[in-house]
Amino acid sequence: MIPSLFIAHGAPLLAIENNEYTQFLQQLGNTLPRPKAIVIFSAHWESQIQKVSRVDEYETIYDFGGFPDALFQIKYPAKGDEEITKELEELFTSQGVSYEIETKRGLDHGAWGVLRMLYPNADIPVISMSINPHLSPMEQYRVGKSLSELREKDVLIIGSGGTVHNLGALNWEKDGEVDDWALEFDEWLASQLKAWDIEALFNYDSLAPNAQHAVPPYGIEHFVPIFYTMGAAGDHQTAKLLHRSYRYGNLSHSVWKFG
Repeated sequence: MIPSLFIAHGAPLLAIENNEYTQFLQQLGNTLPRPKAIVIFSAHWESQIQKVSRVDEYETIYDFGGFPDALFQIKYPAKGDEEITKELEELFTSQGVSYEIETKRGLDHGAWGVLRMLYPNADIPVISMSINPHLSPMEQYRVGKSLSELREKDVLIIGSGGTVHNLGALNWEKDGEVDDWALEFDEWLASQLKAWDIEALFNYDSLAPNAQHAVPPYGIEHFVPIFYTMGAAGDHQTAKLLHRSYRYGNLSHSVWKFG
């Protein structure tokens, strides 16, 4: 069965860089079983009601500014999949998850930045999904779990965000070193994920060291996609860290495989 994945999308510049992390993501796309379709929860699409894309072909959204022109030349014209979208709707309905269909929104950089490295030809159908950072972790987990059986049909479920994502704490001149507080948070997280201790994970904000610094209130949307993708593992409650590196002192590039 195809796993679910939590993938850090890093800073927008990652899309035009060649480094340890971009090379890992490119290789990851080559080693995964080729999915029939991809469902992706992006930290850059927030909504109070769960949104589900039903789009024939996505436009590319440039939801950032002040970066090189090369970033704004990138296109990722992925197509949707009406059949998988319908299955997804049926699962949400049967599990009592409220949702709304979105027919116009393109792919933000949290989505295309990751997908373009995994599958550069944009030849795998995509269903883009919003996240709701105001839900409890348990509720986010439940949303993901309601889709777990899609994995049996070779649908890859991805959460795109970042485990340590505090823009105010970044040192853009610092590379190759990691701040102790960020590493301590990620180590605690890794321990709980590998044990699948969801009680501790759901209370990370009070239990994890440096939680308020690693996941500040204004950046919680980057952390919570991990709960959606954990839930998508269903009854296959295993977690494996595939990659972890850091940029700018504490921006975590973590990739977790669930299920």
